[in-house]
Amino acid sequence: MKRFSVSAMPGFTIMAIAAFVVLYLPILTIVTYSFNGGKAISDWGGFSLRWYHAAWLNSAVQDATIRSLIIASWATLISTVLATPAALATTRTAPFRGRSFIYLMINQTLVVPEIVPAVALLIFFANIKIQTGYQGLGYLVLAHVMWCIPLAYLPIRARLEGMDLSLENAAADLYASRWQTLRRVTLPLLMPGIIAGAMLCFITSLDTVVITEFVKSGGQDTLATYMLGQFRRGITPEINAISTVLLVLTVLLLTAFFLLTRKRD
Repeated sequence: MKRFSVSAMPGFTIMAIAAFVVLYLPILTIVTYSFNGGKAISDWGGFSLRWYHAAWLNSAVQDATIRSLIIASWATLISTVLATPAALATTRTAPFRGRSFIYLMINQTLVVPEIVPAVALLIFFANIKIQTGYQGLGYLVLAHVMWCIPLAYLPIRARLEGMDLSLENAAADLYASRWQTLRRVTLPLLMPGIIAGAMLCFITSLDTVVITEFVKSGGQDTLATYMLGQFRRGITPEINAISTVLLVLTVLLLTAFFLLTRKRD
């Protein structure tokens, strides 16, 4: 009996090529025009690294980049620390009533439109700002943590569900305490999932625009909101250069994520 294969269906190759063109042609256009030596974003003025150099020397870009890295680093650390025990609690315990509800609540930000938590955080933090007078980056860090926790939780949970319990059982048979088993067996085996979740959090924090735009105070632009502001004033090839750098960083981190999470024989 001939085995069914979707790739053998009529028109599959054409549709696949069309899908890749639609997905990647705009990205390739941005990358190509980031090397445009002309002043206009759409007119080719010859190959040049001019706009990379301009972005590198732009003090506003430097400030926004440093601010983005600080926020992303803190958000990644806090999200990973919070997501790890949550994943352990929902996988390393006997089934209990309400576990599905907990899973749903942890991952609700993945299905709710981003504008909804953005408006909620705006109102919530506005009241705190009025009461405390604090206007620092802590609000942005907390907002990004809320958005990133599910992204850290899912890879960690997936890693836990795919782990062989024999080593943990062996540690228990050798009279290791729960803390010793966690520290010496579970966490080392879980580390690829933790690192993968951290990388997803970092990428997402760098990319988050809507929540950042609603929560930030004056002078707290991240790289994403700085680029949004530049779009409103008029796009220059400098934006293409910044976008290309972010694209390269994202591809590198996603490649590392794939290598960490792929299944091995």
